[in-house]
Amino acid sequence: MKCYCVVNFREPLQEMDPPTPAPQGTQVLLKVRAAGVCHSDIHLWEGGYDLGQGRTLSLKERGVSLPLTMGHETVGSIVSAGPDAQGVAPGGNYLVYPWIGCGACPTCLAGQENHCTAPACLGVHRAGGYADHILVPHPRYLIDIGDLDPAQIAPYACSGLTTYSALKKIGVEVYRDHPVVIFGAGGLGLMSLTLIKALGGKGGIVVDIDPAKRQAALDAGALAAIDGAAPDAAQQILKAAGGKSLQAAIDLVGAPATTSLAFDFLTKGGKLIIVGLFGGASSWPIALIPMKALSIIGSYVGNLAELRELMTLVRTGKVPPMPVHRHPLQDADAVLASLRAGKVVGRAVLTVE
Repeated sequence: MKCYCVVNFREPLQEMDPPTPAPQGTQVLLKVRAAGVCHSDIHLWEGGYDLGQGRTLSLKERGVSLPLTMGHETVGSIVSAGPDAQGVAPGGNYLVYPWIGCGACPTCLAGQENHCTAPACLGVHRAGGYADHILVPHPRYLIDIGDLDPAQIAPYACSGLTTYSALKKIGVEVYRDHPVVIFGAGGLGLMSLTLIKALGGKGGIVVDIDPAKRQAALDAGALAAIDGAAPDAAQQILKAAGGKSLQAAIDLVGAPATTSLAFDFLTKGGKLIIVGLFGGASSWPIALIPMKALSIIGSYVGNLAELRELMTLVRTGKVPPMPVHRHPLQDADAVLASLRAGKVVGRAVLTVE
């Protein structure tokens, strides 16, 4: 099989040709049809996360070994399955749930594998979708997409799931009646706008420093698009909300500047959902957290049940197709480099013929 791997952190992806795996037990082998290139892959390629104050979280120390085939947004068709894989047959296209845990701890047994402390995520701890084949440990992680376009569906495994789970943490009673402030107008930001509309929400006010991405957000139906670097950004955001109190924000950037801005404009009892992994450290006035009764919630992708809920919503046609840019698998390194440079608007997807 052919795959494109991180062999050394911060160096170009390399093409490798390992043997195509033969599925054992409950494993299922799929031929990759589409694999999304996600901003999280940049952190994997870099080998860590900035924790602020000169500290870095090393992925090597967290169980990520090289060479690594990235890619956690994957659609594939079944090629073969192990003898214990029930209810699967060759053919058909399936979205792969990648946020896999150990499967045995209380967290996994409660259906929260994405919170497992011994993860085995595809594209992170196990080989992912930057390849022409992918091995999935169990059929339960496969969601039949029927005749839907694999390239448009692949990003739902992360981009879609992450934003859907964040909105659920805000709660329907909030996003239905109040605009949500969305930091970041990349693929996740545009997906957030789409899902808010599909779920009957009030709408989103988008904050981004890139004018092209702000325009993309307006084109996608944002109530307003604000330059986060403007000195009066907080006032502009409040004005866009009609002068009414802001109840919720989703930070898809996760930087000191964005979390600080959200802290300033959220009303009492507001919720800040932090998704982005840009990094750094925040210095909120601690006394104001209880005084404002703020909920500051970290949200890491989503669970399998949420992905199934999301795909049910997609199948109803309430979620319009997201803008994707298709690239051949062999362009994986160039596409990742383009994403690092901030040149991708929407979502980039590698496709395999």
